[in-house]
Amino acid sequence: MKLYYLPGACSLAPHIVLNELGLDFQLVRVDHKTHQTEDGRDFRALSPFGYVPLLELDDGSLLREGPAVLQYLADLRPASLLAPVQGSLERYRLLEWLAFLNSEIHKGFIPLLYAVLAGKYGVETARPKLEQRYAWVNAQLAGKRYLMGDGFTVADAYLFALTQWGQAPWLESVYKTSIRFDGLEHLAAWYARMRERPAVRQSLQAEGLR
Repeated sequence: MKLYYLPGACSLAPHIVLNELGLDFQLVRVDHKTHQTEDGRDFRALSPFGYVPLLELDDGSLLREGPAVLQYLADLRPASLLAPVQGSLERYRLLEWLAFLNSEIHKGFIPLLYAVLAGKYGVETARPKLEQRYAWVNAQLAGKRYLMGDGFTVADAYLFALTQWGQAPWLESVYKTSIRFDGLEHLAAWYARMRERPAVRQSLQAEGLR
């Protein structure tokens, strides 16, 4: 398999999951300005909208959307329990989390990441909404080690990939996107716990983020 990625982008989530599962894969970096892969191809020929993650399977099949990629990877190793069993209520809880993260957290960051394009109004309205969503996530983490309970799932990988946008010093200096953990003790503890996971550390190091 090949994972097409941008350092620090949402593609960090499947990168973490691939390492958690110990799967054999190749990282292929994409230049966000030229849309060229590091081996010289036009990434838009693979992903028409030019965004990551993109997972290329051994038979050449392509998966282009993060939540779908995460579930596919988890289902390669069901015993890992990175996703609850198909058809169970817990599986739908996972889908609920992935949908929330995709629409409310991921999209919520966009005006902050592209503040110049969004303008002052976009930033001033986006930040309070995003902070409100994080306060809700913090409440859901009370008494839990991870989003779904005691066990790590692909939803945690996705949330971590998004949350580090607001924590990494170099991102803050460039995009002014800092999301603080003041008063969000459960989220802060979860984030620290995530950073200690070997797969997270391995992925961050591979992407030059540590």
